[in-house]
Order: sequence, then C-alpha cells, then structure tokens
Amino acid sequence: MRNESVEPRLAIVADTTSDIDDAELVRRTLQGDHTAFDRIMRRYNQRLYRLARGIIDEPSDAEDVLQESYVRAFYQLKTYSGRGSLGAWLAQIVRNEAIDRLRARKAARDRIALETELGSEDEAVLEKQQAPEDVRFSPQAATEAAEMKRVLEHAIAKLPDPFRAVFVLREVEGLSVDETSEYLGIPAATVKTRDHRARNLLRKELGERIDRTIPQTFEFLGPRCDALVARVLARVSADRN
Repeated sequence: MRNESVEPRLAIVADTTSDIDDAELVRRTLQGDHTAFDRIMRRYNQRLYRLARGIIDEPSDAEDVLQESYVRAFYQLKTYSGRGSLGAWLAQIVRNEAIDRLRARKAARDRIALETELGSEDEAVLEKQQAPEDVRFSPQAATEAAEMKRVLEHAIAKLPDPFRAVFVLREVEGLSVDETSEYLGIPAATVKTRDHRARNLLRKELGERIDRTIPQTFEFLGPRCDALVARVLARVSADRN
C-alpha cells in the first residue's frame, strides 16, 4: 500500500518560507504546503533556466524543459535523499529533460532529412530574435545594450554543447568550480578546462565587451518566472484533484 503521508499534496497556506532552508522546504512540500514548492521554484528558477539554455539553444524549448522538470521533480520529491544539495538534484532532472529534448529534436531533423532526400520540400529554418528587455536609460544606450546582449546570447548558443553548459553555470550564473562540477556531474578539472576554452572561443568573436554583458544574459526573472511557477502549480494541482 502506498504511504499517502509522503505524497505531495497542495494546500494554500500563508507564505512563511522566504528564509527557510531547502531541507525544510522539501519536508513542507511533502506535507502539502503549497507555498513551499513555490519557493523552491523561485529559488532555483534562474539558475536552472540558465542550465537548460546551456544545453539547449532555443529559449522556448529551454523554458518547456524547465516546466516539465519541475513537474517531474514535484512527483519525485519523496525520492530526494538530502545527501546532496537540492539544487544539484533538480539540475540532474533538468539535464536529463534537456538531453531528451535534444534527442527528440535530432530524430525529427533526421526524419525531415530523409523526406527531403526522397523528394519532399525542405523547410526554411528562421532564426528567432528575442525582443530586448525593458530598459531605463537612454534610447541609444538601450538599443546598444540590447543588441550586445542578443549578439552575446547568440554566440553562447553556438558554443559546443559541453563548453556551453559549463560557461553558462560558471560565468553567467556565477557558480563556483565545485558547484558546477556537482551540477553537471563532471570533474572540477574538466570544468576549468571547458570554461577556459569557452571564453577563448567567445573572445575571438566578441572581444572584451563580453565581460560587461555576461551577468545579464539568459535572465529568467519577473513575469516569466511568475508565469512558469503558476503553470507548474496549476498542472500539479489539477493532477491531484
């Protein structure tokens, strides 16, 4: 018989989770505290979104990966042992989901290539450009900053997959070498090597200007963060009803 006491059940309670550690948030989530899982998502949203973007280059796909990963994490939370960090545990789910998405994309590309070889028409692939974020300085400075950010994000997206994931976590998200090693499941020495090579590749294309722009890339805050949290909670609430 399934032990119902450890199954996550959502309940609307007052938000008293802002200063609570991860272990307590997990415990409260498993007991049905709605706001505890909300806080977990908000605590890790930007970092895990950046991890997803480090693996998969399409922003909308990365957001889908993050949403699906949270749904999976909610139902698997009772398996979290607490021996490692919650962030690393969530990162493993995001990593697996992103890799699955890449494999599905490759399978679709292979199928299209086969159809093309057999005589079907090729579909044009259009590069999507994200609209610049709202800015609060002069129009000219805003335009320049938005363009530089777009160029940098495009350059990061073109990095080889292993380099991109390390670079996004180390330089964009600001994780330490050891934290990045834990999140990606690779040795610390490999983290250092890949980060160094990624920076060299980017410097060849962009020069020193990247240093001023790196911390602003792949942001996942404000309305986008709120919307994703709401979608995940709506899905898991519906499933429990």
